Amino acid sequence: MPQITLDLSLEQTNMVLEALGQLPYVRVYELIETIGRQAGAQMQAPSVEAEQARLTPVRSA
Repeated sequence: MPQITLDLSLEQTNMVLEALGQLPYVRVYELIETIGRQAGAQMQAPSVEAEQARLTPVRSA
């Protein structure tokens, strides 16, 4: 199946999830889980990068 990438704000993503919640669970649970996994990874990524930057010593020239 071809893949696409969407660029949505957190508010827009929550709206999509809210709309999916109105549909029968058996039809949408996999999609909701996929959105949750991808969004969760993206929401954690900045904090991991910030922590790595904090721990990396700065060398002066």
